[in-house]
Parts: sequence; structure tokens; C-alpha cells
Amino acid sequence: MRKTLIFTALAIVLAPICIAQTVPTTPTQPKRPMTFEDMMKMKRLGETAVSPDGKWLAYSVTTVDLEQNTKTPELWIQAIAPPAGSGPNSESSVPMKIAVAQAHDGGVQFAPDGKRILFLSNRGGSEQIWIADFDAATGATANAKKLTSISTEAGDAIWSPDGKAILFTSAVYPDCPAITATDGVTGDKCNADRDAAQAASKVKAQIFTHLLYRHWDHFTGDKRTHLFLAAVGTGAVRDLTPNDAHDVPPFSLEGGGCGCAFAPDGKELAFTENLDPEPAISTSPSIFTLDLMNPAAKPVKVSTSKGGNFNPAYSPDGKWLAWRSQERAGYESDKFRLVVYDRAAKTIKELLPKFDRWVDEFTLAPDSKLMYFTLGDHGMEPIFRVNLEHLDSPAQVTLSGQYNDLHILPDGNKLIVSRMTVEAPAEIVMLEASQLAPLPPPSEPTTGVWVPSDNMRVGNLSTPAWDGVRHQVTHLNDAIFAQLDEGKLEDFWFTAKNGTKLQGFLIRPPGFDAKKKYPVKFLIHGGPQGAWGDDWSYRWNAELFAANGYVVVMINMRGSTGYGQAIVDGVNGDWGGKPFTDLMEGLDYAEQHYPFIDKTRECALGASYGGYMANWVEGHTDRFKCIVSHDGMFSPESAYGTTEELWFNEWEFKGRPWDYYGKPDAENPYRKWSPALAAKNFKTPMLVVHGQLDYRLDVSEGYQMFTTLQRLKVPSKMLYFPDEGHWVLKPQNARLWWKTVNDWVDEWTK
Repeated sequence: MRKTLIFTALAIVLAPICIAQTVPTTPTQPKRPMTFEDMMKMKRLGETAVSPDGKWLAYSVTTVDLEQNTKTPELWIQAIAPPAGSGPNSESSVPMKIAVAQAHDGGVQFAPDGKRILFLSNRGGSEQIWIADFDAATGATANAKKLTSISTEAGDAIWSPDGKAILFTSAVYPDCPAITATDGVTGDKCNADRDAAQAASKVKAQIFTHLLYRHWDHFTGDKRTHLFLAAVGTGAVRDLTPNDAHDVPPFSLEGGGCGCAFAPDGKELAFTENLDPEPAISTSPSIFTLDLMNPAAKPVKVSTSKGGNFNPAYSPDGKWLAWRSQERAGYESDKFRLVVYDRAAKTIKELLPKFDRWVDEFTLAPDSKLMYFTLGDHGMEPIFRVNLEHLDSPAQVTLSGQYNDLHILPDGNKLIVSRMTVEAPAEIVMLEASQLAPLPPPSEPTTGVWVPSDNMRVGNLSTPAWDGVRHQVTHLNDAIFAQLDEGKLEDFWFTAKNGTKLQGFLIRPPGFDAKKKYPVKFLIHGGPQGAWGDDWSYRWNAELFAANGYVVVMINMRGSTGYGQAIVDGVNGDWGGKPFTDLMEGLDYAEQHYPFIDKTRECALGASYGGYMANWVEGHTDRFKCIVSHDGMFSPESAYGTTEELWFNEWEFKGRPWDYYGKPDAENPYRKWSPALAAKNFKTPMLVVHGQLDYRLDVSEGYQMFTTLQRLKVPSKMLYFPDEGHWVLKPQNARLWWKTVNDWVDEWTK
């Protein structure tokens, strides 16, 4: 939980404090390659909120202190519109800290009337909901007061449409008495006593009676997340999912807050819940609605698909409810469709059946006629617009970069969105919807499937002819990037042996000289249902990999998202097959078409599925001088017994290990695609990286790989993190990671 300083509420007007200043680059200030320390100095944009009048933007910014090994989020606010009389490329308004907030506070939301804000704070040692007055004329906040005091803490808070209640989540013991509006003491005391007893007990052993007893980096324990409603006037709290043995909402890597939404009239709530009896093998949450006017009402299931259903949202006119839906049960990477539920007729239809892409995020204009949504496409995450009265004419309205966190302003003509590229982390930009010139929607005539950008230009993705940006609101890191020499992201296409067209990306090193030969860092993405593209990462940063004199090559092989569901499905049951040949053929193409690549000095690096593929590469080619395997799977059979999301392994390997006992290895995906069974071919020097808290791919997979390499006397090293999970998140651990990885690659390629 968050830790903050002691708070004193003061009614003060905000004093302007600039987050970052733009520093112009001059000929006497030559640009230089980016360093790890530069990346740690960058301020990281978090959650955002827009005031009801569309004039104010509130957001969280995290600052990293490398020496203190800390990350500190803070809440800021600024006017959205640029100063009067300024042009589209003018300076933004000055950002200010939210006066009533302290370090580590978060979750800021504007009240529907625009006169208050809520935020989450653990001042006093327990994260609770706080409310403060907001002055829409000046942006000032004052009179902060704590609303909730629930012992199990509060999170993911949102206002009800009338501003009289706040919905939030809290993890409680389902067998404790329910917390109700009339009795908020008995149930809360039961939870507090149970927590205190566990903390005081000298015995830390646990007894498991079900699967999914641990998840990602923590043990799940006996608590379950429930939805609660707090009355703003009295602070009275009631559990909306009392004594429920399931998490509401279910765990999601995408975040998404409470996974719920109020109907515009505030009388109904929609939320996501997975009622399957064995969650370790289920990817099928459903959408439920709850009548908030009837305290005795029970949730009603409204979704009908066998797959997962996520992110419910009501249309502003209240006529229908939309959500993202999947068809196939057990498959977390099935196509995410956009469906709408007619609340009067109680019917469901898919809005964009001809879209062969995943809809990732959507929002509606105030008139309930225009919808904006994002989807992954060819390494980008552009914004699309569709008129709900003319669904056959969707328009793509942005190009380069990755867009998300969509907010439509009250006039319906402006969007506030987050945008990142491979060259810079997320910033907030304002788009003038009325001025957006839609891009033509290409299609595949033979299938009738609407494919967003098959006319994608080959070349520099970071400087398209038009990218839709009209005004950049935040400038968190201008001063740092004014100093940096970064390579441009280039894309190329190649044809696999079976005729499938696939895309690759390349970044040249700073100070590039076409007459020289450069070593290569060949990056393999995870997932496997993921993708490389025009986006920023603080963990596997392509620009930082290139910064010390390397060409970076990335291939979106079979399994990659953004190229249609057939490409996504192409990895299922074929982990070391076509995806491996795709990678090798893509690298072959890059070597043949970029003469500055030194194919005698290449190193392959991958994490998660990329770590599996790094292990597979170790036993199936000797073209690389070195390999880095981070959180890789060594043996699919042993990984099955130590992972938690069993749905993943059972889908990807087409069943359970014992389903194949007695059959030849060629008919057993767990053995056919096992890097362990190719150990006799291991020769390439390898760095193995793994974290103790990685429950997706247990640390034993890393140990097995390293032990095998050592016994075979293959040059090898293992970097072990006792305090990290699937990702390396602590600043000083990240510094050690980057140094160890780069030193290893340098040792074998330079």
C-alpha cells in the first residue's frame, strides 16, 4: 500500500510549480546517446482525469530516485487549453501540484458537478478515500476530508452520476458478516480481527484447498475483492457483492480500475465477475448488472459469450451497454470484439464484425452517436472513429505512436489522450476531432474484412506525413530529450516461406555511419501474443538497447498482435515451429537489406515467451554470438506444475501433460517444443535471468537452464533477483539488470 507523510488540510490557492521546462537545443549543445540514468530521471505519466467542464486535466506523475531506490507518484493539475491567442504548437499552461494531495496519493477523480475531487491516500497508515473542494475557476483545491475508514482499505474509486455516492473496491474475507449501510461495524471488525490475528501469528504456513493459490508475484490468500458503495453525506458503506467468494473485478494486467460503470441515471451498476468454479483454467469473466435502487436485488448476467467479457460502459443516453467480448473459452488471446447490449430489447450485437483487430479501449461522445476506440495495428495503437448510425464507415484518425486513456470533452469535438512513441514516453495531447482528416479505410477485397492499415508506408514510422496531434498538453521530459540522440524506428516487411507477410522493425545507433558495420541486438517479444512497435518501455527499451552502438532488430513473428487473429493464433500449439522460422527469416531479410549489419556479431535477447524462444534458439541454431534468456521456460512439462494461470499452458500446448503420456514426442507439444530436450545442442554463451517472485514462470525454470548450461560447460552466467517477479521493477535492480545484460552482450559481440 501507499505510504505518505502526515497530512494537514489547508485552504490554499495552488502555487504554480513547473514539472519540466523545454530546453532548446543549440549547435553548442550536441546531442548524446541516452543512458540508463537518463531513463531513470524521466517523469512517468500515470492515471488521468478531466473535469466535467473540459477545462482541467488532473494526472499522476511518478519520479524515480535511483540512489534512494524509490518511486514517488504525485498528483498534478493544469488547464487543458493553451494560453489565449496561441497556435497549435504553442506552449501549454503551467502545471501545478494539487495542494491537498501528498506524495503517493493517487486515484484522482472530478465530481460530476465539478466542485469536488476525490483521491486515495494512506496518510494515517491505511489507504482511504478523501474528498476536497475544487475551484473550477482557478484549479485550487481545499478542505480535504477523509470519507472512508474501512479496515480493509479502499481502491479504484469512482463517483456516482449524481455525486452522492462513491463506488470503490476492497479485499475482504467473504465468510465475515457483510458490511451494510445499517451495520458497518460487525463485518469490518471481523475483517480487522482476522488481519490482526494473521499478523500476530508465529505460524506463517498456509493450507491450500484450491488452485490459483498464488498469482504473478503474490499468494492470493483468503480475501476476495468486493465492490462497495459509500454515501458521500454520511460516509456509510455497504458491500454490493456480500459474501461473494469471487473477486469483483477479477485480476487484470490491463488495470481498468473497478471494471464497472454506473448507468447515466445512477440506478444501475454494470460490473465484471468470473463465476467459473476453477479460475485457474478459466478466462471467462461475464458482465453483470445490479439494480442499485433495490437493496435486496441480485446481480443479473447480461453477457452470453463463452469467452471473456471486460470493460462495461453505458452510452450517455442510457440506451445500451457496451463491452469488450471474446468468443472462445480458455483463450486469453482471442479476438477482443466490441459488443453492445440493448437494455430495452435485451439483445446483443457485435458493432464491428469486419474488424480483424482487437479493440483495446473505447469511449463515446456526449451525443451517444460517435464512438472513438483504439486497436493495435502493425506496431501502432491508432485511434478510430465510427458513427454508430453508420457502422460501415469507420475512420482511422491517427497514425504513429500508441494512443490510450481516451477522454472526450463536453463539446464532443476535442479529445484528451495519452500518446507515446518509441522515442519518448507518454504525454497528454489534445486532438481537435472536427479537424481530424480521416485516413482512407483499406480492405481485403477477397474476404471483405476491414483491415486498418494494409497500405502502411515502409520507412520511418516516427515521422509520418500527419499524426493528428494538434496540441501537446504536458511536457514532462522536454529538457531530457532535448539532449538525446535517438535512432528512428524503421519498419520492413518480408514473406515467410509459407507466403505469410510479416513485419520487422529496426533502430540504428546514435551517430550512425553507413560506412561502418554494427553488431546487432535481436529482441524477441513476450506474450507470445504481444508485439513490438512504436511505443516506449522502461523495462525493454529499444532506444536504450541501441544507445551503446548497436543496431536493434525486432520481428513480429506468428503469434504477434496487430495483424489479424489468424496471425495471433499461429503460435498456438506451435511454439518452436513457425514463430522460430519467422524470426530467423526476418533476421535473414534484415541482414540482406541493411549492409551496415554485421551478421557475425549478433546477440539474441528475450523475456517471458521471448525467454522461452531464447532457450529454444540455444538448441536450434548457432548463428548468435550470445543469448540472454529472461524468465524463460526450460521445460513445458515442469512449467505446467509450477505456474498458476493453467488456462494459458492448456491452451497453448493443447491439453495437459498427461493427455499425451504414452504417445510419441512428435505428437506431444509439451515435449515436441521443449528446449530441455535439445540440451545436447547447447553451445552459445547464455545469460540467464530470473526472479524468485515470478509465479508465471517459476524460478526453477531458470535454475534448470543454468544448471544444464554449466554441466555442459557452455559459457554462462545467472542473474537472480530474490525480490522481483516476472518484471524487474525496483530502480537499483533495473540498473544491475541493464549493466549485466549490456556487459554480457559487449563481451561476446565487441
